[in-house]
Amino acid sequence: MINEKYIRFDWAVKRMLRDKANFDVLEGLITVLLGEKIKIDEILESEGNQISEDDKFNRVDIKAKDSEGSIIIVEVQLTTQLYYLERILYGVAKAITEHISLGQRYSNVKKVYSINILYFDLGQGADYLYHGRNTFVGVHTGDTLKVNVRENNVIRMKAPEEVFPEYYLIRVNEFNDVATTPLEEWLDYLKNGRIKDDTTTPGLAEAREKLQYLQMTRADQLAYERHLDAMAVQSDAFDAARIEGHAEGLELGRAEGRAEGRAEGRAEGRAEGRAEGEKLKAESIARKMKEMGSPRDFIIQATGLSVEEIDSL
Repeated sequence: MINEKYIRFDWAVKRMLRDKANFDVLEGLITVLLGEKIKIDEILESEGNQISEDDKFNRVDIKAKDSEGSIIIVEVQLTTQLYYLERILYGVAKAITEHISLGQRYSNVKKVYSINILYFDLGQGADYLYHGRNTFVGVHTGDTLKVNVRENNVIRMKAPEEVFPEYYLIRVNEFNDVATTPLEEWLDYLKNGRIKDDTTTPGLAEAREKLQYLQMTRADQLAYERHLDAMAVQSDAFDAARIEGHAEGLELGRAEGRAEGRAEGRAEGRAEGRAEGEKLKAESIARKMKEMGSPRDFIIQATGLSVEEIDSL
């Protein structure tokens, strides 16, 4: 039985928000984040555009181009993934190189915004929203560098953040459930599936009309229910594997650390023991997930192990 009035955002990203008629929902979220009106011109090809049984529970993404030509990547990550920062860096670099042809002038490089909606604990930090961008600051003077550029035969100053990618990390689980600003209203929907009846927040008024479960066809409702079931099963499997793997890896790591510590010194032994323990923990988690029938791609994303390492378990 579906108790939520509105469908989950990750499902909407995968199935509904790629439709031009529904661009206004996604435009609203991006507008609230960037603080300026965003108009999506088209949805670009992305590996996350493909719907498959293996990826439906873990990660979905959408890549769009706005009316100014900037590329906007919106990604929803449902479960823990090691090396996530490296992954979003790779995604941004790939987006840049995909949209400039060999031999084109570097002035054609597009600005990229990477918006990451995370439903897992990425690390330490008290806020639910983090924003990162490149600036160049003088080591001795503390001033911020600006660069001379020629645009339309006019020389002007351009700050590096106008060119380099920007990253937004939205940590959904850290939201405190009190929605008083437009961004907090979006977080309330992302975390709790709630939208105020009188909302004027960009995108949410449109979401109230277009993302209701009861308005979907019965076929889409059934597919959505299967999606929720798959997420629950995979979440349980990952949690069980993580708990068992952590205990096993911790014990093995301690033993290894003690052995190395006796041989080469306590400090070095503890460091190597921790590293070995992390590797053993990842292998143990992968082994448990294999036993539970989790897809190999999902195990790779969750543990950071290679295909060869997983196949050898």
